[in-house]
Amino acid sequence: MNIDPRVAHYAQTHPFPLLFATISGAHLYGFPSADSDYDLRGIHVLPLSHVLKMSVAQETVERTSVENGLEMDIVSHDVKKFFGLLLKNNGYVLEQLVSPLIVRTSPEHEELLSLVPKIVTKFHGHHYLGFAESQWRLFMRENPPRIKPLLYIYRVLLTGIHLMKTGQVQANLSELARLYPLPFIDEMISLKREGNEKGYFTELNLSLHEMEYLKLRKQLESSMAQSTLPEKPTAHDALDDLLVRIRMKYS
Repeated sequence: MNIDPRVAHYAQTHPFPLLFATISGAHLYGFPSADSDYDLRGIHVLPLSHVLKMSVAQETVERTSVENGLEMDIVSHDVKKFFGLLLKNNGYVLEQLVSPLIVRTSPEHEELLSLVPKIVTKFHGHHYLGFAESQWRLFMRENPPRIKPLLYIYRVLLTGIHLMKTGQVQANLSELARLYPLPFIDEMISLKREGNEKGYFTELNLSLHEMEYLKLRKQLESSMAQSTLPEKPTAHDALDDLLVRIRMKYS
């Protein structure tokens, strides 16, 4: 994927040093529309004058910008907060860390990537089950139904299943559909990519998708039960050491 140079420029305007910035959202998931915004995610490093205070401000920084018609937003966490989320089986930050759509990187980013096998656990499956359930409830309330939320549901469930089976993070639905074929996915992705971000279905077999949703939920639950992944991350000490080195480097 060719990343728009305006996206890289936007990352450079961040108020704190970035260990990495990657692209998430529809571009990572493989179904961006022409009007999709760019979702940047990453780690920033707060100065010691911030983190030594009783109350730490700007642990999370959220910014939105529109440059020449291109909408972008960035959400980044201070390094300590991000590490804490990684150790809590948080699939969001795990996907952001391993996203192949890299806007900014660093040696610390590379070191973090090497620790991913010690971060992934079988209980990451709960993240994907919970997210799929909440998205399904929202989708069922839509009238008329939109394409994007249903794609998100399939993406989340298949990402979770693949993670439980292989220990590898794959967030691109087109790639997942090759591994776990569903006959309607390619057509849905094409509808989303050729339409707009808020595209609607003109017709939809809801009972078919409800059946597939329930089937994939059961498959994810079964994959969790059978997974050989560890129950707890083993990267705590390595992250502790990396955190100290980062604070000293950026102090």
